[in-house]
Amino acid sequence: MKYLYRYWSAFSAIIISSIIAAPSQAESLPEANIDAIKAHLTFLSHDELRGRETGTPGHEIASLYIASQFQQYGLKPKGENGTYFQRVNFRHALIDQDSPALTLTVNGKAQALDYPKQYITSANQNHPEVALSGDIVFVGYGIVAPELKHDDYAGLDVKGKIVAMLSGKPKFFPSEEGAHFASGRQKTKYAVERGAKGIITVSTPVAEKIRPYKRYLTNLHAPSLRWLKADGTPASTHPELLGGAYFSQEAAKVLFEKASTSLEDIYAMLEEDKVPKGFPLNASMELSSKSAYTTISSPNVVGLLEGSDPELKHEYVVFTAHSDHTGIAKSVKKDRINNGAMDNASGTAVLLETARVFSQMPAPKRSILFVAVTAEEKGLLGSDYFAQNPTVPVTSMVANINLDMPILLWDFVDVIAFGANHSDLSKTVSNAAQRLGLKLSPDPWPEQAIFTRSDHYSFVKQGVPSVFLAPGLATAESPDAGAKIFAEFFATRYHMPADEFHDDFNNNAIKKFADVNVMIGDEVANQERKPAWNQGDFFGDTFKQPVK
Repeated sequence: MKYLYRYWSAFSAIIISSIIAAPSQAESLPEANIDAIKAHLTFLSHDELRGRETGTPGHEIASLYIASQFQQYGLKPKGENGTYFQRVNFRHALIDQDSPALTLTVNGKAQALDYPKQYITSANQNHPEVALSGDIVFVGYGIVAPELKHDDYAGLDVKGKIVAMLSGKPKFFPSEEGAHFASGRQKTKYAVERGAKGIITVSTPVAEKIRPYKRYLTNLHAPSLRWLKADGTPASTHPELLGGAYFSQEAAKVLFEKASTSLEDIYAMLEEDKVPKGFPLNASMELSSKSAYTTISSPNVVGLLEGSDPELKHEYVVFTAHSDHTGIAKSVKKDRINNGAMDNASGTAVLLETARVFSQMPAPKRSILFVAVTAEEKGLLGSDYFAQNPTVPVTSMVANINLDMPILLWDFVDVIAFGANHSDLSKTVSNAAQRLGLKLSPDPWPEQAIFTRSDHYSFVKQGVPSVFLAPGLATAESPDAGAKIFAEFFATRYHMPADEFHDDFNNNAIKKFADVNVMIGDEVANQERKPAWNQGDFFGDTFKQPVK
């Protein structure tokens, strides 16, 4: 960490001077300071942090920086052992790229598939040496959703078998609920509960349009991470599952050769949004691979602003932002550092400024937790660990406000709060936006189920009403100006070295986004009743907390 000190004094000077220069309290609440946010952005996305990958010195430096700011603002340490840090241990698993071997026997004819051209398999978190063999049963999408009157396993015996399932979900499933049922975690759970010992996921034409098979190959050398439980075993895994693979359409053709329902007919059903029935395949598979394990550690950083009400201070509004990014690009020859300025130095910078503003105000009635989580890029792992191992009672968390990758490049006039439609937080966010002359717009991409795809979802799964805030797509001049900039960012900068801190960050956007988050936090922390799920909401009912 020696290289930190070359930059520390310079950045500290920027931070301190910007805070001293902050405006005095406005009519209602202090305003965010643009220079302070830019200073955080500059430091957190600097080349010296090497892309802040989980478990690296760069991310440790970012975490120390965040903790130092919490301390400067007078937030109480709310990590572990009287510190700001909650250490998370992870199993870091890497597959030996020379080890995968897969043979399909179809109608008595054995054929070895080509790794990774025809199939991919990842590091196994529970079995360093995979030796899987068994008969294969096709199980449609592999989803069990009684709420939607859907069961792909109905009438099938998969005990001791390998199940082959289509990627994705039926088109007619509701987007967000469907994303829950079709998640890899849920599909694995359904298979294991019914006794399967292996999983094959089959690509489809729909999947190819969304994410072509070739794009999976760019992550071929990426490690598999899972946080470790107290007994040293990886969380959210199933030792009963001995192995699995993802099949390209080329491999799928081999698997379904002379099946009772052809692959072409199955794909045709998908085009008509019909769900193919499962059936035993006249096929078996042998799969072997080797994985190597190491244990790495990475912190969540937690600061507490204590509330003023004797009773309500025991309830907590939780702000989150992930502080990690993707590190060093493997396939880029020149600038290889994925700086992650927008993803998510921007969200972390706004979280820090939100904490500073609250520290300058009279304390709200409820307490506020500010949590910079790790390992979001590895599968929402840091937030999942915190939500399952919280440093305050999870039943006392009244709301989560998540800040992930706000694209602060245009002067927006509205905000989007993914997930607001599931609880009365929609009214809270709308009120806060109106205080700044903004409006709350609906989710412009409901088909993408973004509500299930960031750190707030870890809190949703613990029964906490949550929102994921983003700048809206409209400007004063155009209703879709932001959409065009957003698309350009994803095409040219997302998860690439080009995601650096540039002058094209919009000062008005930076300030508005920070101010609206302060307003939302102020509303939730001071309102009489805590936020509640909407009556009959799927997520509220599925993950409801026990009644005190």
